[in-house]
Amino acid sequence: MQAVIRVEGLRKAYGSRVAVDGISFEVYEGEIFGMVGPNGAGKTTTIECIEGLRRPDGGTVRVLGLDPQQEGLRLRQRIGIQLQEGGLPDRLRVEEAVTLFASFYPRPMDPQALLERLGLAGLRRVPFGQLSGGQKQRLFIALALVGNPELVFLDELTTGLDPHARRAMWDMVREIRAEGRTVFLTTHYMEEAERLCDRVAIMDRGRIVALDTPERLIHALGAEHRVIFHTNAPFDPTPLRDLPGVSQVEQIGERVVIYGKGDRLAAQVVEALVARGIAPRDLRVEQPTLEDVFLALTGRPMEEANPRENQGGNR
Repeated sequence: MQAVIRVEGLRKAYGSRVAVDGISFEVYEGEIFGMVGPNGAGKTTTIECIEGLRRPDGGTVRVLGLDPQQEGLRLRQRIGIQLQEGGLPDRLRVEEAVTLFASFYPRPMDPQALLERLGLAGLRRVPFGQLSGGQKQRLFIALALVGNPELVFLDELTTGLDPHARRAMWDMVREIRAEGRTVFLTTHYMEEAERLCDRVAIMDRGRIVALDTPERLIHALGAEHRVIFHTNAPFDPTPLRDLPGVSQVEQIGERVVIYGKGDRLAAQVVEALVARGIAPRDLRVEQPTLEDVFLALTGRPMEEANPRENQGGNR
């Protein structure tokens, strides 16, 4: 696989606070690469150094074979950027913004076709200040794509969006990759990374603490699955404790939680219940997630991790 981004020993500090602490990684052509972690982990500083928007204190960065600091103009002709805190003049209309950005590139995409594709055609004459959060994010994606880039950067794309708008953004990201483009995204939503990314770098306090596919990271954790159900019938959990792979059974009123490992854990539980004439209600299986991986690696859940996201702290 060809690397389109190579980062070696990247370091950036703001005063005495180290935001990015000597990280190294590669991003390969045609993949969706995710950098995940809590606010303040150093994700935005990393992506801005790669884009050439911020000067590193140490290390080397190459993007599409170019040095973002020395060859920034050439690089920006080949990449698309959606910033975490993007903004436009409130009175600038959607069509005007996309047409203006298209004029910056030698071989842009057709602005009108792009508006149609991203569901913005009906908003051509609407000023930026009147757009909803989801509509603004779609416009920012249009601005990132209008230059017909090889590599697209998406920084905290779905922050502040409702679940429906977030899933619409996920579909767009998949479409971008399906066109043959490489996508580098940052997010503090572990579910987002798990759903979208081919590989994930987990960052915490300026360092990469793990890097692999979501599936391998979760599998390496060795965490247990949970089978959860409710039952109205009198229930003796003892037989379930003897099932292969079961480590623990908890019962609180009608709610039963079974912990264990193995591909057939849920099937074995259902078979055992049916054999005893017990019909479980609301049965579901909860699998380990990247949230569990982060907890195992750092000793704290995401919501308790460093929340700072500004230049005075890690970004």
